Amino acid sequence: MLTLTKIATSQGLPEEELFRQALVSYLHDKKRQAMQLKLEILGRYGATSLTDLEARIAHGVVVEHPAWEDLIAAENLTERLEELDVQLNDLQRAG
Repeated sequence: MLTLTKIATSQGLPEEELFRQALVSYLHDKKRQAMQLKLEILGRYGATSLTDLEARIAHGVVVEHPAWEDLIAAENLTERLEELDVQLNDLQRAG
């Protein structure tokens, strides 16, 4: 099994930099997954934003259940995306 040291050496990077780059890549993947889920929720209701989805629910354009639950899930994904952005910014400043 390859160790971090061997991989870092083969890539010509210090271990810390290899780890930082791997973490950035991991967080970008998590961000992509969260964005995809959020877009799937919005797309399910033909909405372009959280505000649009909320308005569609309020005006009866879409059925309240499960739209309210999906709105909450999309809001949580938005918060997660913001957290990921903060983490990515911290890592990129450190690099």
